[in-house]
Amino acid sequence: MGHLDHAALGWLTPALSYVMACIGAALGLRCTVRALATTGRSRRNWLVTAASAIGTGIWTMHFVAMLGFGVTGTDIRYDVPLTLLSLLVAMVVVCAGVFAVGYSGDRGRALLVGGLTTGLGVASMHYLGMAAVRLHGDVTYDPLLVGLSVLIAVVAATAALWAALNIKSPVAVTIASLIMGAAVSSMHYTGMFAVGVRVTPSGEALPGATAMQFIFPLAVGLGSYLFLTSAFVALSPTAGERAASASAQRPVRSAAPQPRG
Repeated sequence: MGHLDHAALGWLTPALSYVMACIGAALGLRCTVRALATTGRSRRNWLVTAASAIGTGIWTMHFVAMLGFGVTGTDIRYDVPLTLLSLLVAMVVVCAGVFAVGYSGDRGRALLVGGLTTGLGVASMHYLGMAAVRLHGDVTYDPLLVGLSVLIAVVAATAALWAALNIKSPVAVTIASLIMGAAVSSMHYTGMFAVGVRVTPSGEALPGATAMQFIFPLAVGLGSYLFLTSAFVALSPTAGERAASASAQRPVRSAAPQPRG
C-alpha cells in the first residue's frame, strides 16, 4: 500500500480550503436571505447567485485540499473532463436544493428533500473528483467511512438550507458559515481517509493534467469569483435599504390652503 499524505504542503491547503468553504457558505446564505426578501426575477437571480457561490465554495474547497494530496511511489494526474463534470454537478445539485427551499410553499418538506438532494450531490461531486485521479496503482475505499462521509454531506446540506431559511443577521450568518465550512471540510477529509492505494510502480506517463497545471489555476479563478461576488453583495443595497431610499425620495405634498372665512 502506498503511503497517503493529505497535507503534503503542510497546513496551507487544509486552512485555505476551509476558508474557501466558509466564504462560499457565507455568500450563499447572504444571497438566499436577499432572495427570500424579493419576488419574481430578482428572487431567481439571487438564488442562482447563492447556488453558484455555495457550489463553487464546496468544489474549490475540495480541490484546494487535493493540492496537498500525495501518494508515495507514484505521480498523480487529473482527468480534465471528469474534474469539470464534478464542478457542474456541484453547481446543479446545490441550485436544485436552493430553489426547492426558495420556491416551495411547504418549507419543511422542501428542507428535507433539498437537504437530501444537495447532500447526495455534494458527495457525488467529491467522489467524481476522486474518480478523476490518475496514478500508478489501484484505489480502494473503506465502505464505512464512505457512508459516514455521505451522511455528513447530507446533514451539512440540510443545516445549510435551514440556516438559509432562518438566519438573517450578519453575525449569525458568519457563525453559521464557519460551522458549515467545518462540516464540508469534515466530509472531505472523512472521504479522503476512506481511500487506500495499492501502488504498482511503472515508468509509463500518466494521462491527464497535474494539480498545478489545471486545478490550481481553476481554483484561483473560482476563488476570485467568490471574492468579487462577495464585494458585489456587500455593496448592493438590501430590500429594506431600497424601500427606505424610495420612501425618502417621494415628494412631500404641501398642505392644501385653507379657505378664508
